[in-house]
Amino acid sequence: MERKQRIGSISKRLAGLCKTSEFFRCAGKYAVPSDESVRDILDLFQEIIFIGYFGRQNIPGWELESHLHVLMSRLYDDLASQIAKSMRHECVGEHRVCDNCKSRGEGHALKLVEKIPQIRKMLEGDVQAAFDGDPAAKSFDEIIFSYPGMKAIMVHRFAHELYLQGIPLLPRIMSEYAHALTGIDIHPGARIGRHFFIDHGTGVVIGETTEIGKNVKIYQGVTLGALSFPKDEKGNLLRGVKRHPTIEDGVTIYAGATVLGGDTVIGAGSTIGGNVWITKSLPRRTKVVIEPPELSIRADLMGHVRQGKGISRTPGASGVTQAAACRWTAKRSPVAAKRKRG
Repeated sequence: MERKQRIGSISKRLAGLCKTSEFFRCAGKYAVPSDESVRDILDLFQEIIFIGYFGRQNIPGWELESHLHVLMSRLYDDLASQIAKSMRHECVGEHRVCDNCKSRGEGHALKLVEKIPQIRKMLEGDVQAAFDGDPAAKSFDEIIFSYPGMKAIMVHRFAHELYLQGIPLLPRIMSEYAHALTGIDIHPGARIGRHFFIDHGTGVVIGETTEIGKNVKIYQGVTLGALSFPKDEKGNLLRGVKRHPTIEDGVTIYAGATVLGGDTVIGAGSTIGGNVWITKSLPRRTKVVIEPPELSIRADLMGHVRQGKGISRTPGASGVTQAAACRWTAKRSPVAAKRKRG
């Protein structure tokens, strides 16, 4: 009995916190967007875009149009409901009268559904870019089924349209779902052109105000981020200003490179080498690489020393402490060091 009373007391305190909190509006008259429903919407969108790959297969040609009509109707209904909940939640939080969120949700959902043929064309170009850019790709099917970069771009193309319509919550829920699945973090506000390819993808970060042209290719670990966060006179962060770089057409950025700053522009046709750190603009067709570092390699021979053509163990030698070792330094590359030793 005592345990139940204590748990009841804690529950009462927690309920009070939920009702009075200025940060978390977790309880109230209206339902909030459903994380699970948003995932279902993205799965449905994927089934529509790549019809026959996901969901129902072996759809006869005569039935394709009617099957798509059913799927698109479901997508519209689910999307309208979640958009309305997102907008209603924002109205309640800002103490505004919410008298037309349902109709506005329906309007925004229809507007996005009308964009699906255009999004499909964009994603066709992204699949082609992946095939053209990766010699390991055996087919378009392999890319659609298995490439994490393709999954992240697909979700982004959808979430970005919602972002442009000013829909709260949903775009970011979608992008973070893709982030969790793929390890690729693309803010839904980023503007990305046609034929975009992310190779491998793990650790890629693309910030909200990034602008990417067409035919751009980036590798794992690339960050397109902010150099600093501008503040107003009260010390509050300024939101909605350009903080992230612009990447022009035909740029390739290799693994681990970091490009920062809203004023930073990478000129068309440029190549950014791996692990490069860039905070200033580059003209067209620029190639940026890091000089190969000096390598110091120590080979532990485990206490063995050479005697003639054989190898024998040094009396009393033990592990690393008395190990014989060879040391060499390469100023340019291991190849140069090999020539030097030879």
